Amino acid sequence: MQRLMIRWMPYRVRLIASTALVCALMAFTKWLNESSPRLAVPAHIIRGDPARLRSREPRNHPLPAPVTWAIEGGQGGDHYSGLADITRANVESLQVAWVYRTGDVSDGLKEGSGPSTAFESTPLFLNGLLYLATPSSRVVALDPERGTERWAFDAHLDRASLARDEVTVRGVAAWLDSTLAQRAPCRTRIFLGTFDARLIALDGDTGHPCADFGTAGSVDLRAGVRGGEAFAHEYHVTSPPVVVGDVVIVGSSVFDNIRIDAPSGVVRAFDVRDGSLRWAWEPLARYRSHPAGTDDFRSGAANAWGLFTADPAHDLVFIPTGSASPDHFGGQRPGDDRDANSIVALRASTGEEIWAFQLVHHDLWDYDVAAQPALTTVMRNGVAVPAVVEASKTGIVFVLDRLTGTPLFPVEERPVPASDVPGERASPTQPFPMFPPPVTPQGLRPEDAWGLTPIDRRACAERIRSLRSQGIFTPPSVRGSVVNPGFLGGVNWGGVAVDSLHGLVVMNTIRVATVVTLLPPGDAQRSSGQDADVAPDIGAPYGSRRELLRSPLGLPCSPPPWGTLVAIDPGAGTIRWQVPIGTMSDYAHLPAPAAWGSPSLGGPLVTAGGVVFIAAAMDHDLRAYDVETGRQLWAAALPASAQASPMTYRARPGGRQYVVIAAGGHHLMRTRLGDYLVAFVLR
Repeated sequence: MQRLMIRWMPYRVRLIASTALVCALMAFTKWLNESSPRLAVPAHIIRGDPARLRSREPRNHPLPAPVTWAIEGGQGGDHYSGLADITRANVESLQVAWVYRTGDVSDGLKEGSGPSTAFESTPLFLNGLLYLATPSSRVVALDPERGTERWAFDAHLDRASLARDEVTVRGVAAWLDSTLAQRAPCRTRIFLGTFDARLIALDGDTGHPCADFGTAGSVDLRAGVRGGEAFAHEYHVTSPPVVVGDVVIVGSSVFDNIRIDAPSGVVRAFDVRDGSLRWAWEPLARYRSHPAGTDDFRSGAANAWGLFTADPAHDLVFIPTGSASPDHFGGQRPGDDRDANSIVALRASTGEEIWAFQLVHHDLWDYDVAAQPALTTVMRNGVAVPAVVEASKTGIVFVLDRLTGTPLFPVEERPVPASDVPGERASPTQPFPMFPPPVTPQGLRPEDAWGLTPIDRRACAERIRSLRSQGIFTPPSVRGSVVNPGFLGGVNWGGVAVDSLHGLVVMNTIRVATVVTLLPPGDAQRSSGQDADVAPDIGAPYGSRRELLRSPLGLPCSPPPWGTLVAIDPGAGTIRWQVPIGTMSDYAHLPAPAAWGSPSLGGPLVTAGGVVFIAAAMDHDLRAYDVETGRQLWAAALPASAQASPMTYRARPGGRQYVVIAAGGHHLMRTRLGDYLVAFVLR
């Protein structure tokens, strides 16, 4: 799915600057947006400068212990830290501590430079080092208080040969071999899933490959995968693996809208020491033995490209799966396509499927389950229930019993529109939980259309009226169908943050509608351009075209805010608060009101200090919010936009709390690119 990011700026927004309305808006919003504090990155602390900020903490009490960030997404995928040095009262005093530049950045425009980069990585902190993955599959170990490089490993990705718009790697995984002596080679192993589908084990102290893992430290992940080698340019790894016990578990990123028979979305576990295959789980296995007399089930994908979540205490790993191929026509994959678009609990040691819950039946909208499952405990009828929270691209949040997959709130199968496309049979119903309510609008009617001017609004209303628009789950059509939420979400791969202290789950949402149109194969081959994503869907009777639903001025026809930060109470099933997040000033080329918000990619971090940290928007700010009210407390300007999730740690006894974020921008969102890792501390 994630290769098909919308191209946000196919042409510059054509604003009628001479109108009094726009002039007044510019003056007012400039004053409005300048009212919040911002911090620029000091030039003297760029990589290589030994200057550092020294701790001023008093030494007449026991020193606070180091606090690690050893798992991507935090323990249990909760994006939470127990650190509380930074609080709602002092967060205004944050300042830049250091900046590291990876040197790995490209806009993909130069001849032979290959795809653009998307720096979406969240570092790990353990073993006294900060471990970072760059978009082109390099791993760097940094001094956590200076930001200076200790070692670097390059997987030598051949970027120029990749048939993809952009490259990204969102992080690494780590494992400690407690049977080995301190500083023994590969006692700490850092696992990297490369963009060209290799699983590499590195010595955490030196960055050297662990020779006893696979072949010279590497396992070829395309080998043995149906379609993995035949369509190698369509099979990648973007999210880090997860370690549970003595296995390292990895998924894949598959081009799921190129052909019917896309590569398999198999999930596999390898031995952490020698790299041997321990088990494999195929999400579409039950459809491979299709009943005789029916069409062959040729679909592939249903791959898990987002982050997995481990529950070592119960020997479980939670897998969020994507859509079966192709995305928008399912006539040759009849049925619900179960276990696609599901959250699946596997026995981590064996790969046995324990339970599965499908969020979308027979997906026709590219509603992958992208967000990392988050583990928490929910009180139900006075009983503490181990739960898993899954936020979806549909804007619907499911709260399930972690051990059984049973919904903790009633889920209704409600009727949804039928397809009018020959050969397509959409699911007659889709699951809707009674609680909590959706965190994004569901569908878009002509009367809901928004525009900067009355002319703009009328044009949007007429466009919606000309399309098929019957609420969420309106099937794609030859006429063109409104899909709201669009294929970016809802809630995307950034996931949610769980604050058990306050009983809240916080997530960022995207609230922008798209249009999906089915095309005859010849038209799909010929149609192109930067204003839409066109896919041939080889082997299907239709290709597809999808695009943002925009006004003549280029702004979304969906009413703002176009992005929000939302907190829900998973026990009560209620929305506690929601506020706009980010701005689109760079996109709109005028000081856009904060109330408009912005689409966002990346996720939140919540701390015991009662602070939510998040960047992710289409501007260049890292922001802090009050977890109980949603009030913005602080903002700092980054050198590029940050389509990534922040993390936090304390490096040594008596040290200070650092908050770190990758600021690398996103080429296909047309945000400012960069290669910066930025760390903040209290001054």
